[in-house]
Amino acid sequence: MPIKRILVVDDEESIQTVVRFGMQMVADWEVLVASSGMQCMKIADDEKPDAILLDVMMPDMDGLATFKALQSDPHTAQIPVIFLTAKVQTSERRQFNDLRISGVITKPFNSLDLPDLITKILDW
Repeated sequence: MPIKRILVVDDEESIQTVVRFGMQMVADWEVLVASSGMQCMKIADDEKPDAILLDVMMPDMDGLATFKALQSDPHTAQIPVIFLTAKVQTSERRQFNDLRISGVITKPFNSLDLPDLITKILDW
């Protein structure tokens, strides 16, 4: 697998740590971290990651609002976004499908499986 740069956006430090561990152990990918939607916007614009893993449930600016902001900015609109969520109800799935997200990974997940999941979702 070629080295990729992944931006992980989650307000929970434990999720950030687990994701970073899985990506670095299995794929040796570079992991950038943001704890909020606003941080995500700045890092995505500055660093242009290969993909963004975005938590849906965050305080202040949630994942949906962050995704819409990313899509409305020409500098970040082309970055693939995968939602990380514990919400997998049919209505949420339908809402996610209506957006142009690249995929959904449900929590809890095995961090060592993340690189393979992302590779499959993004067809890398």
